[in-house]
Amino acid sequence: MNSRERALKMFKHEPVDRIPVFSGYGNITLHGVEKYGWNFSEIHTDAEKMAKVAASTYELFGFECAVVPFDMGVEAEVLGSKVNYYSHRTDVVYPTIEKPAAEKVDDLKIEIPSDLANAGRIPIVREALSKLKERVGKEVVIGSWVLGPYTQTGQIVDLSNLSRAAYKKQALMNEILDKVSSFLIEVIRLYREAGADYITIREMGAGPDILSPAIFQKLIKPHLDRIFSEIDSPNVLHMCGDTNMIIELLGECGADAVSVECKNDVAVTRQKLGADALILGDIDAYSVLVNGTPEQIEQAVKDAIDKGVNALWPGCDIWPTVPKENMEALMRAAREYGKLS
Repeated sequence: MNSRERALKMFKHEPVDRIPVFSGYGNITLHGVEKYGWNFSEIHTDAEKMAKVAASTYELFGFECAVVPFDMGVEAEVLGSKVNYYSHRTDVVYPTIEKPAAEKVDDLKIEIPSDLANAGRIPIVREALSKLKERVGKEVVIGSWVLGPYTQTGQIVDLSNLSRAAYKKQALMNEILDKVSSFLIEVIRLYREAGADYITIREMGAGPDILSPAIFQKLIKPHLDRIFSEIDSPNVLHMCGDTNMIIELLGECGADAVSVECKNDVAVTRQKLGADALILGDIDAYSVLVNGTPEQIEQAVKDAIDKGVNALWPGCDIWPTVPKENMEALMRAAREYGKLS
């Protein structure tokens, strides 16, 4: 059973030889970037470079996927936000939103381009997905991701204004989130057509440490329900933070799997969602994987397996400065402790 077969069988609830170890979002390393002698800023706007760096984490360490894009500005740029690529920098700085499409929710005018497939960097991501499919697609799963509708809206409007509107202008927010959801559904379709085997939706801006569970249930969940009902499987819903208080709601959104991070208690999540739920997590992507020791990583892998994860899955993007020995320790521990009878 190779890495691709292992992940796809897991999504189908079919028997696997061991727990897969992969991710639904950024997992590139400086080892992969430096292999080609490129600056970090170059890999976000060139399909060939994007694909080669995405494939390098598998090629160098055996990590069982290849995922693009790497930053959160792709879709926001299409919707009118200005992205800073930090092309003058040589260190690790991801593109960020320099200026949102609007300051106030009331002023936000969402216009979806008629030729979305060729808008902004979407064709770059699509080409990178196609190249990944050719390069490593027979060996590992190819992934892509988008932000959830609320988190995506936070990339095109001032965040403080968005938070106030979530509580005080829910009719307007529902209108906006419906338009953003329609946009994301179409983007996901384009990414799947280009070669993505699975999609992760990252709604980290709507967790209980930011919005109340009541607001999540009333305002956010209906749009997630709609998205998952209209996109293909396999798919994953991710939310950062301690999500135990709303984990049943996340489980009801219709995703094939739920992704959690280390602040979530996976044992409680397993108890609440039941034995049949696919739970992906909960390796600490920074404190342990980047800043920890190989021994700490081995323990984190054992703990995640003991708590009942279906895949060893970093709880956030792997920061590119991750040491080589830590990536090797992750894969070694996955192979040693993740075997299933």
